[in-house]
This record gives sequence, structure tokens and C-alpha cells, in this order.
Amino acid sequence: MDPDRLILAGQSAGGGLAAGTALLARDRKGPRLIGQVLIYPMLDDRDRTVSSGQFDGVGVWDRQSNRTGWTALLGERRGTDDVSVYAAPARATDLTGLPPAFIDCGSAEVFRDEDVAYASALWAAGVQAELHVWPGGFHGFDLTAPHTALAHAMTAARNNWVARILGS
Repeated sequence: MDPDRLILAGQSAGGGLAAGTALLARDRKGPRLIGQVLIYPMLDDRDRTVSSGQFDGVGVWDRQSNRTGWTALLGERRGTDDVSVYAAPARATDLTGLPPAFIDCGSAEVFRDEDVAYASALWAAGVQAELHVWPGGFHGFDLTAPHTALAHAMTAARNNWVARILGS
């Protein structure tokens, strides 16, 4: 393992954990990260986005699943002001100094708008981010329909980004 070439990666709740860990590594001054791969990350416990409302009772992971997941992590603190940015990275007001990010999600999923907002906040903080919103993609489509052209494109884009970050 090369400690100068560390990339965090995670999907869904793991994507939120990866983003929170990147914030923690920055705040604790290490380890130094060269990138973060956030695959349809779960970033915001507040349940306020348009896509959260659109995918209520629809899809593999919907609004109710999302509320259940956040409640499992945060309990009664879900949606209150008593939530750490390390648990819900979308709450962070300072994203400066984070490593470059690759973020992707489907256009037909509950996390779409929070993922787009997080990429926008990274850009506003001067952090390099590559965002892909895959048309018609639902949560986890690359895992449940890996044979599709869309899943192949998603995987290729992610792999190409990682190769660029690693300088390969």
C-alpha cells in the first residue's frame, strides 16, 4: 500500500461514510487523501429534496427506506440540528481542502438532488469534482442490471477517473 495514493470509496450509505471520513481526515490533518469516489452517496438526513419526494414508495431505495436508514444511524437526532457533518456530510458548511471527488447517481433515485447539491458545494469551495447523473438510472442499477449499457458506462467513467487520479 502506498500511503501517498489513498482514495476513499463507498456506495450508498458507504458513500456517505466515505465523504464523512474525508472531512474527518481533513480536520484531523491526515491521512492525506488524493481522491474520494462517492457512488450514489447517502449524504443528507434532512429529507428535503425534490427527488426525496419524487421517490416515495417508488424504487429499490425510496424515501421510507432512506428515513429508516438515517434513523438507524442517528435515532431521534435525524433531521434535527444535532447531527454531525461526519455522519451527514451534506450538512458541512466548509468543504475547502477536501480531495477531488467523483460523484455519480441515477436520475431516478432518492439521492439525486442531494448528490448534485454536494457536488455544487464542493465546486463552490474550490474542490475539483466530477459529477455524473445517469439518465433513467435507479439506486444501485449498476449492481442489479450490470449487463446494461448504462451500467457499463457508469463503471467505465468511474474507472477512468480513478486512473486519472492515480496518474496511471
